[in-house]
Amino acid sequence: MMADHARITRLLKTARGQIDGILRMVEDDRYCIDISTQLMATESLLARINADVLKAHVEGCVRTAMESGDESEKAEKLAEIETVIEKLAK
Repeated sequence: MMADHARITRLLKTARGQIDGILRMVEDDRYCIDISTQLMATESLLARINADVLKAHVEGCVRTAMESGDESEKAEKLAEIETVIEKLAK
């Protein structure tokens, strides 16, 4: 993975902490809107992490494939990106 490992790891640990906090909120029967707010914050953080990972993929793996001249490798990387875009659009 070409992304900044330390940054990604730190952000994922933050997301894990948020999820643990949300679980405690549910167990403590906290107010639904408060739980929802924390869920949205966690989703936003995970989306930002995913964007960082995908950006690193494009700047690293995809760029390398495009510069390689290998048409099958280019097609494979483009197909991967298309699949991810389709999943993100759902």
